[in-house]
Amino acid sequence: MTRHEAREQAFLLLFDKSFHPELSVPETIELAAEGGIITLNEASAALVTRICSDLEQIDAQIESNLQGWKVSRISRVSLALLRLAVGELLFTDTPQGVVVNEAVLLSKAYAGEEESAFINGTLRNYLRRNAE
Repeated sequence: MTRHEAREQAFLLLFDKSFHPELSVPETIELAAEGGIITLNEASAALVTRICSDLEQIDAQIESNLQGWKVSRISRVSLALLRLAVGELLFTDTPQGVVVNEAVLLSKAYAGEEESAFINGTLRNYLRRNAE
């Protein structure tokens, strides 16, 4: 499985989890695998587990970089993509450009051009505010 495919699996898990917040990450993974939504990948599962354990911190980071929006107003697809990207920026050593590019590619595939511009802008704003 490529890194892009693993990232896509993580996105699908985060999206699925948004419909079932009461389920644990392992339960979400099990249901998604049984339903044929994902192919189990350890890297994807570990990233989703980490993101879900720090969801409040990630959502706060997202919200602080939105312009005139609240996290509650973002579509589930866009929110899952932003959570994945910000989680990856916070908790992995993946280059920033790769994270943003992958988030935009996934948003084009799952949310459309307009949403991809929103994802790109939000992540670029995050990177500007958190530049070292």
